[in-house]
Amino acid sequence: MAKNKQKILSIVLAGGEGTRLMPLTRDRAKPAVPFGGVFRLIDFPLSNLVNSDYRHIVVLTQYKSHSLDRHISQMWRFSSLLGNYVSPVPAQQRLGKHWYLGSADAIYQTINIIEDVQPDIVVIVGADHVYRMDFGQMVEQHIESGAEFTVAGIRQPIEQSKQFGVIDVDPNHPNQIKSFLEKPETCAGLPDDPNSFLASMGNYVANTDALFDALAKDEKNENTKHDMGGDIAPYFAARGEAGVYDFNSNEIPGSTPTDHAYWRDVGTIKQFYDAHMDLIAYVPEFNLYNQAWPIYTNSGTLPPAKFVHAGRDRLGHATDSIVSPGVIVSGGEVHHSVLSPNVRIHSWAQVVDSVLFDGVVVNRRARVYKAILDKNVVLTENSTVGIDTEHDLARGFTVTPEGITVVPKNTIVDD
Repeated sequence: MAKNKQKILSIVLAGGEGTRLMPLTRDRAKPAVPFGGVFRLIDFPLSNLVNSDYRHIVVLTQYKSHSLDRHISQMWRFSSLLGNYVSPVPAQQRLGKHWYLGSADAIYQTINIIEDVQPDIVVIVGADHVYRMDFGQMVEQHIESGAEFTVAGIRQPIEQSKQFGVIDVDPNHPNQIKSFLEKPETCAGLPDDPNSFLASMGNYVANTDALFDALAKDEKNENTKHDMGGDIAPYFAARGEAGVYDFNSNEIPGSTPTDHAYWRDVGTIKQFYDAHMDLIAYVPEFNLYNQAWPIYTNSGTLPPAKFVHAGRDRLGHATDSIVSPGVIVSGGEVHHSVLSPNVRIHSWAQVVDSVLFDGVVVNRRARVYKAILDKNVVLTENSTVGIDTEHDLARGFTVTPEGITVVPKNTIVDD
């Protein structure tokens, strides 16, 4: 059955607490965390859905959702002429005085919204991964396979099996899920690639009636975590009704061999930092400049970035970096970093291997190395971040085992 004959509703799961990204999630929902200078994490799944021509979208929110709701209401507005919408839906507590117990429970508690829309198929995606994906191709395979429930899988090296939930495929039917394995020490390779396995991406396509039935049974089950990947997908797999979509087969207009099938979970500070470093590689592993499949956001009415002072010892410049609108580099040095809008770098300051959020100010002779500075952080003259680990820890900053220093929002760093 052709895609355009089906009625599709998309659900974005944006209710996670994001504790592993603290302190970046101290005051905001994880999907509202800034990324790549001008974007927020929620912009990636929403852009993928819109580019896939799926424009009936609900976003299930929960923790610290104000900034996320504001971003969606300001940025993700469609003309009502064709009935398109992106609608944030807070936790409803329809089944009792409790928050969402898991991703499956989140959908079950908002099942009235699905009933109102009456879609044939529901596309369910996470809100906090960085990637490009044409969901239409996944839906097409889902329909053609006859599966009731399809999981998107990303190929990973077999030695990393203990880090992921593993999708065990049927060797005789490579698009069918035989079982799920939760972070096994080892697993079998794929029929066409013995050195790789398929890990769940947290994206699903389901036939509406079958999904309703599975969620209702899960709600009554006492031995469940009410999780889409941990409970609902295994339920369909046990019935022989679960398919798998290999993300490696997804073709995006304008993609390159380097960023084909790029997908990153940015759930930890290290993963978040590493994904930023991917953006500024000489040949970026994830190409933000692919206008054939754009990532949408709202940069406002900011002026272009500006670089001033050209003296030999006072040269305002940035190398191997992303510099957003509204930034002024005034006699300072920026290298291998990402600067978000309205950042100020003053004379003789240095920023290296770092990610600076909106409104950060690095005053004269201050130095920043391998750090993430949250919104409106100010370094006074001669202050440092990322130079002395013990000093950073003593000031209450987060320092990861890899040496990434994170300074919380609105902090004034004064040495």
